[in-house]
Amino acid sequence: MTSADTHDTSQVYVHKEPSALRKALPWIVLAVIVLGLGYLGYTLWQTMAGRTASFTIYTVKGGWKNFLLFLLAACGVLALTSLIGQQLGRRRTGRNIKYLEVLGDQLTHLFLMLVVLVAIYPLFYVLIAAFDPKNSLFAFPDFSNPNILYRSGLLPKLSGLTFGNFAKLFDGVTIPTWQVVLAVVVGAALASLGVMTLIERARGTSRDAVDVLARPRMLATRTLIGALVLLVIFMGPGQFQGQGNESKFLLSVRNTLLVSGLTGVLAILLSTTAGYAMARLRFPGRFQTLLFFIFVQMFPVFLALVAVYSLMFTLGLVNSFTGLILAYSGGAIAFNTWIFKGYVESLPESLEEAAMVDGATRWTAFTNVVLPLSGSMLVFIFLNQFIGTYAEFILANVLLTGVEHWTVGVMLRSFTAGQFSTKWGIFAAAATLGALPIILLFYGFQRFFTGGTVAGGVKE
Repeated sequence: MTSADTHDTSQVYVHKEPSALRKALPWIVLAVIVLGLGYLGYTLWQTMAGRTASFTIYTVKGGWKNFLLFLLAACGVLALTSLIGQQLGRRRTGRNIKYLEVLGDQLTHLFLMLVVLVAIYPLFYVLIAAFDPKNSLFAFPDFSNPNILYRSGLLPKLSGLTFGNFAKLFDGVTIPTWQVVLAVVVGAALASLGVMTLIERARGTSRDAVDVLARPRMLATRTLIGALVLLVIFMGPGQFQGQGNESKFLLSVRNTLLVSGLTGVLAILLSTTAGYAMARLRFPGRFQTLLFFIFVQMFPVFLALVAVYSLMFTLGLVNSFTGLILAYSGGAIAFNTWIFKGYVESLPESLEEAAMVDGATRWTAFTNVVLPLSGSMLVFIFLNQFIGTYAEFILANVLLTGVEHWTVGVMLRSFTAGQFSTKWGIFAAAATLGALPIILLFYGFQRFFTGGTVAGGVKE
């Protein structure tokens, strides 16, 4: 036995204490942020010195003192709750919990809550504006109100809200009985899916709970998709006879669902075949094609607007859903192909080899082995393309010119395009209703988004 065999190769990892600079770095960053905010506030104060108060800037006498007192009180509450949390944590766990760690966690949570409030505030404001009959996104300050949120105009008046803006979106709309029945079916399917989701979360993620609800969920999903497809296909422009553009908003939603749905289906057909070929087949130019896909994704879509419009004009597809769907589908190939390629490479190739040993062709192995195992990835590709197309505005605005062909984005722009006839209330109401399909899709299929974004990232 040699000395190399008897040599102990085990490694001892010694925990190194962070350097003084590493420890001081968070405090330095915090100090820079505080100084930057202080300088910004001082500059704003110097700029506004001597100006009278207006509707856009509300001055509160002694506001800085009250704000500083509020900060001191908030710091005192945080310091006290951190001390209480430290003592309770020590008693429950028996570990030596540092006070600064607890205080840092509480400050982090407070900062995250403030970020969430700042992010939600514009959505809340638009939602209130959708019910405001004044046709304005500007909340006039109520100087007689003792509440500072109303005096400064941060919150609009909640009294006097109506459904007038929403009613204008359905003015002159004729809905046959069979469409009402299909709408009821869609609502029932959505409600059942929501109830099953709540039941599943209440029971936990056990296998028995998932298996029991699998069949009802599949039935409700298929019913929902079938009813929506019938509504989208058979709803026509003749049902919308209102005077203004707002009366055709529901038609624009139908157009958007039609374009986004067909684009999602084409994205699946193109990306699955291309991704499988890139993952399993070896042919000349394969690596160069993958690099070309990466190169294409570096450029934004609007750089190709002139070329896309010229091509669609030459083919006679301007102001048609066919041209818009083809334009969207062509831009979806690169990203979705990369996603599906990575997912296929994570699947065992022995499954396809076993199928081909039994007589299956490469195409049969792809359709009967790979695709059934890629259900979640197919849903992710469809939803990812659907949501991206639903929110797209630039291509639709260039290729579509008639109000009966407009999508939701183009329709929303028409409400704010007039110089002296901006319809802010209708815009807010239409934006609220137009966002509902995306919210429902994202909430109902969020597990496919989170799973699809990391699928294929690790080979097992």
